[in-house]
Amino acid sequence: MQNLSLMLFRWLAALLLSVACNPLTAADAPATTPPKAALAVTVATPSEEEWPVSITANGSLAAWHEAVIAAEIGGLRVASIKAELGDQVKRGQELATLAKDSVEADVARAQAGVAQAEASLAEARLNADRARRLKTSGALPAQQIDQYLAAEATAKANLTAQQAVLQGERIRLRQTSIVAVDDGVVSSRTATLGAVVQAGTELFRLVRQNRIEWKADIPARDADQLQPGQKARLTLPTGKQADGEIRLVSPVIDPKTRNISVYVSLPPDSPARAGMFAQGEILTNSAKALSVPQSAVVLRDGNSYVFVVGADNRIAQRLVQVGRHHQDQVEILDGVSAQTRIVASGGAFLNDGDTVKVVDHPSPCGEGRGWGNNTP
Repeated sequence: MQNLSLMLFRWLAALLLSVACNPLTAADAPATTPPKAALAVTVATPSEEEWPVSITANGSLAAWHEAVIAAEIGGLRVASIKAELGDQVKRGQELATLAKDSVEADVARAQAGVAQAEASLAEARLNADRARRLKTSGALPAQQIDQYLAAEATAKANLTAQQAVLQGERIRLRQTSIVAVDDGVVSSRTATLGAVVQAGTELFRLVRQNRIEWKADIPARDADQLQPGQKARLTLPTGKQADGEIRLVSPVIDPKTRNISVYVSLPPDSPARAGMFAQGEILTNSAKALSVPQSAVVLRDGNSYVFVVGADNRIAQRLVQVGRHHQDQVEILDGVSAQTRIVASGGAFLNDGDTVKVVDHPSPCGEGRGWGNNTP
């Protein structure tokens, strides 16, 4: 038993001496596993393009011009209504009619007056012609001849007066038909069937030529940049956009607000409606911009960052200063250059020092999680 214990002790001592004299080298150590990529991403480089320089403003939409259609004749009843709110109408189109029985009777009376005046003139002309022929013969006294000539002149004047009366009655008859004074859309209808209207009573209101304008108030400091013909783009409350151009820049500045009014004409087929309030941009110039996709910019703690991809596919979070926005691009004022490779999207899921896998078309079902747009 003692011999067995002695042999076991000697074997352990030899083993410990062998380990002490032959330590493991780095080559004998297990290989280190490389870090696993956090995401599969696409990369993009900032692009330099000409971007429009714009002035942002708010304003209300109103009719370019409104046309008020009122009754020109009074004391008559509305007999029919032929146009409703929102109808597209043409110049001269009948919108309503007034009862015209009494006016037609006045026209007939005036016509009778003209006929009577014409008969009187014919008789006076015969007498005047006879008097002229007998003037040199002495068959008629000079006084009577003068009376015939005067009667002829009076009959002519009376006929002219009766013809003017008839013309006036015919005008009144035409005024019983209420017509559109221009092309446009009916924006208001106050005509009521059966109501007796007076001269000047408003019956309809039109948006002339269906043209809508955006009136924007711009700070006076930007007045020198504005001129007619410049393009503008509006964002309507519905989310739709409408394009137009400046028709007029006010020649004066409001002394209370220190703003200048700008009137932007919109095409007739635009989705804008009078009474809307819209935000818009007026394009005044253009300038070069270094831009990246909007999805590449991440907001953290009130600052803007992009994630730069290094040569070893390791991520570096970099603070940038952003400027203008245009479509889905963001202008970078400082922080990166045109040669910098940045993560196109998905930066919100990355941290400084992460390793990523750069792919052309990341797949959500592939290795890791993939986000991003393939930006050439």
